[in-house]
Amino acid sequence: MQTFNYRGRNAQGGEVSGKLEATNAQAAAIQLQNQSIIPVAITEAEVKSKAAAALKISFQKKVTYDDLIMLCRQMRALTRAGIPIIQAIAGLTEISKSEQIKEALSDVNVRLATGSSLANAMSAHSKIFNSMFISMIHVGENTGRLEDAFSKLISHIEMERDTRNRMTQAMRYPMFVMGAMFVAMMIVNMFVIPQFAKVFSKVGAELPMPTQILVAVSNFTVEYWWLVFGVIGGTIFGFLHYINTPKGRLWWDQAKLKLPVIGGIFEKIALSRFARSFAMTFESGVPVLQALTIVGPTVGNEYIATNIDSIRRGVERGDSLARTSSAAGIFSDLVLQMIAIGEETGSLDKLLHDVADFYDEEVDYDLKGLADAIEPIVLVFLGILVLVLALGVFLPMWELGSAMKR
Repeated sequence: MQTFNYRGRNAQGGEVSGKLEATNAQAAAIQLQNQSIIPVAITEAEVKSKAAAALKISFQKKVTYDDLIMLCRQMRALTRAGIPIIQAIAGLTEISKSEQIKEALSDVNVRLATGSSLANAMSAHSKIFNSMFISMIHVGENTGRLEDAFSKLISHIEMERDTRNRMTQAMRYPMFVMGAMFVAMMIVNMFVIPQFAKVFSKVGAELPMPTQILVAVSNFTVEYWWLVFGVIGGTIFGFLHYINTPKGRLWWDQAKLKLPVIGGIFEKIALSRFARSFAMTFESGVPVLQALTIVGPTVGNEYIATNIDSIRRGVERGDSLARTSSAAGIFSDLVLQMIAIGEETGSLDKLLHDVADFYDEEVDYDLKGLADAIEPIVLVFLGILVLVLALGVFLPMWELGSAMKR
């Protein structure tokens, strides 16, 4: 949104001036005309500083799934009531709590006023409305069933929200365990071992090799703690930067699927998302090739999206969906059978919903057993930690005790 200064004349012929926010000068002119003001001059207001504008953008809250669900529910209600789209969008612009949605709807309203379709107007804001959202709106407009399109979008976005919560739940416990282990190691290294090292130095006895290594690592950590934390922070920053590149994202999304314990959960979540999204677009009347193109970027995993793209290319060459899905190697035999039966019987959308339900049940089962699966790993780590302490700290104490008895 930009701020514009305007001068114009109202319906009574009086001169008026002021400021308003719009995406461009044309949008500002349309807003003034809607207020029965004939614009005479519209100029862009000076921005105080780029830093201030960037700061304002950075503090804006991101559009959440709940924001989109609320928008779809409101649009469904207004569409069901027979309110014209332009009037409905204008009303939602005023009451929306999300600044980004409010700005996007304001621009959509301007585009609608100039003759654009709702789908095309929303496609200009791809960061808020993804390809799935736009395609559903496009189908709803063309078939005259826009209300049904919003209903399906509500179900889809709610499922996306639940899927995101599942992924967060899958990562929360392992990250907590790893963090606790790291903190425990740092406390032992920086505070516990140095106290034992002081005792050993006073005795003056020759220390066993495990103890020497343990003390040397502890001394390095205490002396160069800033370097240790700097290397750890730099590694994390470099890793996050790399996985945000196209090549890094593809590598990480493939590596996530191979992680012990939680890799299978990530794979099932992505495949469930694909099956449900594909079923919804297909049953809405979207052609298979277009549906595969749409759902690929929505699965949340670049590696699986690449395999879906290979399925699309196979179907484009004339192969069946079942054969290309089998060649992709990302589905189980049971799922491949359901896809083949659905393609033969014409009930592909129904069976794909069943596939999504199957994966959802598997994910729920795996999440319930996640703590039990990670518990042996924690016990092994604690055992290693105790072994290191026993060899490095208690071994010289035992030797000293034995020497004193002699």
